[in-house]
Amino acid sequence: MRHARLLAAAIACISCAAARADTLTVFAAASLKEALDAAARPFEKTSGHRVVASYAGSNVLARQIESGAPAALFISADAAWVDMLESRRRVVPGTRRDLLANDLVLVAPRDSASQLRIATGFDLAGALAGGRLALANPDAVPAGKYAKASLVSLGAWDAVRSRLAPAENVRAALALVARGEAPLGIVYRTDALAEPRVRIVDTFPPASYPPIVYPMVVIKGAPPAAAELAAYLASPAAEVTWKRFGFRRAP
Repeated sequence: MRHARLLAAAIACISCAAARADTLTVFAAASLKEALDAAARPFEKTSGHRVVASYAGSNVLARQIESGAPAALFISADAAWVDMLESRRRVVPGTRRDLLANDLVLVAPRDSASQLRIATGFDLAGALAGGRLALANPDAVPAGKYAKASLVSLGAWDAVRSRLAPAENVRAALALVARGEAPLGIVYRTDALAEPRVRIVDTFPPASYPPIVYPMVVIKGAPPAAAELAAYLASPAAEVTWKRFGFRRAP
């Protein structure tokens, strides 16, 4: 009887643990893929919760959340899309925090001989040599908006605006360069580090574009464990992983 009671208690504990475990869906900017996948694993192991990430352009994800998509957390590549969701009352008040920071770089295919120093008045159009400049959609996607802001600041936008290869997100722009379909592209530093088929030609001056910051928020209706995940992703333990993939702590 004693063994039977112990077995029943053990099964009950397992059942309680299973009942407490949540599946947490994180909507995250495409540039976070490898880093967030890695950062989530220790949390899953220690908490028992499951993390499922959906990656796309921040604009696409924000619109999906606005329409009622069941996200627990949203990590955007800029503030504007979080501002929009806050204005629509889709965010749990008081949960917003700036999580990460990044840099903007010019990339070329790994075997390209292209050399270019980025500075005011630099000849980006000439460096394209008849090809197109890959970047995320500058009208909506954060990476593209940062890229346009920098090129405008440096006086290079007008010469290249008709020679763009706009992509739906920054990883799609990166892929165009990696496959050799575009001779140059503008992406985040972390994207370039994640793709062995490209190399960094030069880094854009930080003063030429707004600070690249990734705000994180808990979405209304999320399970209680969403706050636990948010706290972990902002913890010193997770920061080690973020740094390994090239991200910086947000100022």
